[in-house]
Amino acid sequence: MKILFVFFLPSGGVETLNRQRCAALTLEGMSCHILYLRPGAGLQNQNLAHVHMINEDHEIKQLLDQEQFDVIVVTSDFLMLERLRKLGYTKKLIFEGQGFGNHTQAVEALNLAAPYVKAFANAVLYPPTPHLTQLFQDIYPEMVHFSFTNCFDTGAFHYQAVATPAYPILAWVGRIEANKNWLAFLEIGQRLIQQLPTLRMWLFEDSNLGEFLEKDKFAQAIVSLGIQPHLDIFSNVPHAQMASYYSMIGDSGGLLCSTSRLEGFGYAVLEAMSCRCPVLASDSDGVKFFLIHDFTGKFYLPDNVNDAVAHAQDLLYPAAKRESIRNHAQEHVRNQFSLSLYAQHFKAMLNQLMASG
Repeated sequence: MKILFVFFLPSGGVETLNRQRCAALTLEGMSCHILYLRPGAGLQNQNLAHVHMINEDHEIKQLLDQEQFDVIVVTSDFLMLERLRKLGYTKKLIFEGQGFGNHTQAVEALNLAAPYVKAFANAVLYPPTPHLTQLFQDIYPEMVHFSFTNCFDTGAFHYQAVATPAYPILAWVGRIEANKNWLAFLEIGQRLIQQLPTLRMWLFEDSNLGEFLEKDKFAQAIVSLGIQPHLDIFSNVPHAQMASYYSMIGDSGGLLCSTSRLEGFGYAVLEAMSCRCPVLASDSDGVKFFLIHDFTGKFYLPDNVNDAVAHAQDLLYPAAKRESIRNHAQEHVRNQFSLSLYAQHFKAMLNQLMASG
């Protein structure tokens, strides 16, 4: 079985997902290729043999003719569905919903996609996130639906014993855009610094992405909140190095703060948990799959900085509860998001699709 995964560019959670699931399916004897239409920071993470960076019709046509893919999974890029059909692809085509941003953006994208999905795709695929499940069922009631959680390779990305900083770290990972709610992170950090002056704030971003106006607001907020001396910004860190950073943050007595307004999945949270880095998160929907309050992490009330600060304090200071959360989080990721489990779901999907003719 030969599969092609298509996405706009290698960045963020979809880039991570593509690497992880190719590893999972390769172990099951499938041949996996990835097509990106334009370059992105995630190219530095690629260690797969079949990653294509092309966007001309004749190049894509040549790839299709040469490889004869049995199934193509197109993530988010609904225009690509029609494009592939016009280039002569006649086999199974799946439209996958990932990375749509906030609820309004997801509604808009999926409604725009509807004519293309219904005309050219054989099925839809999405993680079982409540808001995505509801939208897909409402907008595509007549389509064949598949829904299962993304995978995570804890064998490749896990806790590492590294030098522990002499100060606790409050970390954040994301793009400087409105849905990621970077301002909440800065405000939470400012409040915590008032109580714990040794605290450092580490912000990890993809500097190639983000919203221009948001980046301007971000720069102004850093100044107005007076947190420059405490803030370190890391841009485009190779994914393989992030395990060391998460481990360091966890061992420092610190935590990851995830402030997104809405997430379809939220790989950064899963990665931190795998590396024994405690997580405080807004209730952004997608992270509910792996964050269980006071067991594998902590939730705070949306847009409530006071509540976030109170829960962060519980995670910042060494205590039996903090250590229990680290242990349970690491074990939860190992058990619930394995490559083998994803491969089982994916194979079941393919078997059903192929049986339908």
